[in-house]
Amino acid sequence: MTEPLAVVIVAYNSAGVLEECLRSVRVAIDGIDGTRIIVVDNNSGDDTLEVAAAVCPEAEILRLPGNLGFAAAVNAGVELAGGADVLVLNPDIRLEPGAVRGMREALTVPGTGIAVPLLLDKIGRPAFSLRRKPTALRALGEALLGGTRAGLIPAFGELVVRHSRYREPGTADWATGAAWLVSRECLAATGKLDERYFLYSEETEYMLRAGDAGYAVRFAPRAAATHLGGEQSTSPELWSLATTNRVRLRRQRAGRPAALVMWFAVVLNELLRIRRGPKHRLALRQLLRWRRWPSLPGEDVGYVCFSAQDWWYHNKAHSDFQLMRAVAERRKVLVVNSIGMRMPAPGRSTQVTRKILRKLRSVAMLVRRPLPDLPNFHVMSPLPLPFYGSPLLRRINAFVVRAQVRAVCLALGLREPVIMVTIPTAWDVVRPMAKRSLVFNRSDRHSDFPESDKATIQTLERGLLRDADTVLYVSQALLDEERPLTGDRAYFLDHGVDLDHFRARPVSEQPADLRRIPGPRIGFFGALDDFVVDFELLERVAAELPEASLVLIGDSSHPMDRFDKYPNVYWLGFRAYETIPAYGSGFDVALMPWQDNPWIHHSNPVKLKEYLALGLPVVSTEFAELAKYAGRVRVAAGYAGFVEAVRESLNRGASCTPELLRASVADYSWRSRAAALTAIAEGAPART
Repeated sequence: MTEPLAVVIVAYNSAGVLEECLRSVRVAIDGIDGTRIIVVDNNSGDDTLEVAAAVCPEAEILRLPGNLGFAAAVNAGVELAGGADVLVLNPDIRLEPGAVRGMREALTVPGTGIAVPLLLDKIGRPAFSLRRKPTALRALGEALLGGTRAGLIPAFGELVVRHSRYREPGTADWATGAAWLVSRECLAATGKLDERYFLYSEETEYMLRAGDAGYAVRFAPRAAATHLGGEQSTSPELWSLATTNRVRLRRQRAGRPAALVMWFAVVLNELLRIRRGPKHRLALRQLLRWRRWPSLPGEDVGYVCFSAQDWWYHNKAHSDFQLMRAVAERRKVLVVNSIGMRMPAPGRSTQVTRKILRKLRSVAMLVRRPLPDLPNFHVMSPLPLPFYGSPLLRRINAFVVRAQVRAVCLALGLREPVIMVTIPTAWDVVRPMAKRSLVFNRSDRHSDFPESDKATIQTLERGLLRDADTVLYVSQALLDEERPLTGDRAYFLDHGVDLDHFRARPVSEQPADLRRIPGPRIGFFGALDDFVVDFELLERVAAELPEASLVLIGDSSHPMDRFDKYPNVYWLGFRAYETIPAYGSGFDVALMPWQDNPWIHHSNPVKLKEYLALGLPVVSTEFAELAKYAGRVRVAAGYAGFVEAVRESLNRGASCTPELLRASVADYSWRSRAAALTAIAEGAPART
């Protein structure tokens, strides 16, 4: 097979078993070119990471900010793998030589999406690892007859126990998830593992969902692996979680009535075995104290984010939206669209009528759940009165906005949420609100915004810097400057990147309007705002590199007719976030042509990591955060230097390979950023 392959090993306090796992993987992939080894660690408290680095220096190590569960770790590894076939392994797996080749051969059988090996126990005996679809009748059969005896009768047992089934290739409804190879096509069609399960049944749900999509689970008996296992059978907590997740899975797939029948069957199983040990007693207690999903740390905490952008007309790539979408995977979230920093007015604002009308259209959207796959993610647009220059009007505006937000919070059950503020004008609104903690997301110095009332915004910023429980920074320079105000409440969080979204697309998947533009292409995607983008610099690039096409993608607050005289400039206007990676994949060089002003000096544009995730050569004007990207970005001072850096990039490409550029930002998933945010924010005591 020629498909790229990534081996994803999920670890948690696995120092005692990981070494042998990694050694077996290195032997099993020997001769398979381009295979990557990715160790995803759920924030182990032992020497797991040190063992991984010592035994397998070539492994890519991704440490999550907390124990997010097996499914979340697999999802993070798949995201990092970036479009490869993925072999998922427990750290207590020992692959036999030839195991990987055997599973890859199984994937070539038409209709196959997942391949699983023959699992052996500690002394080399075949283990029963193949399963039938879980049903209440099978759960009842196992309760009354035991798993092995019930498995002899397919209608009454989930476990496949006939030895003949383990000697020949075949298919199963699902299989033990200690080792399983998933094709890139199956991953794309089936999506992510369901992280609500945390541990156990997540592989069951995924494999059954893959089957629903037409992808078979194929057993490859000539691919063998030893599975040490055993922890579930000895730990009451793990046994209880595995037991209750069986009912959750049945409810998810078949509804409440079927789940109720399954619940009775599983309760009977634990009752009949209650004398055998504490694991059955704990499982029974958990079944009787039923919760739809496992009780995980922070699951009852809600978040309200006062964003600096508006969901309905700004780019969805902004950090507020990305962070809150990731938080909403586990917690209820309300995003409050930007309440502005001053009323647009002729003489100090551009496109005044357009800005007012689009805000009114946003307000008319009321409260919505815009993402069907994220039912916990809500967006509202309060009607503001953005007259921040007058203290009286500021108080009236704060009261009006606060009343609207409180009403929505009450309806959503957000009684004491973590409040995150990005836009300083929300300070008057949130100050009297009940909150678990207050987070000031200091993504920019908003008092440097040209259209703002500088003195008023500075006052609001100082209030937040003084009173917030936590101040998050993406600019180390800004953090250092404001350390006297924030002290140990300041944290550097940095931006993330959606690696799965920002992956290079082949030419055939690039948009037709881009393909019609002659190459080579020098490109920019994002907001073309005149207070951040240096349009004179772009004009110099167009004039001095007439042999290249300058492609600009994004809404503009600046008159773009200045480029009409350049036949090699193509302004494509706004494009949806979903299409941006396909456009970026067609760039030969990506630009960051920023103004030389205080706003930029304290910024950290999200697009830098997006460009690198696409593997693009990047040329940028200078700002403080670029110091961390030495060797990956060409930084130029002055117009002549910038043009020369673009010319060099066109002629020589980036200073390292696209694969290395992408790998350099692999640790910065939005999920990992959100996990760090929740860990910091929820450590603070409740406040009123």
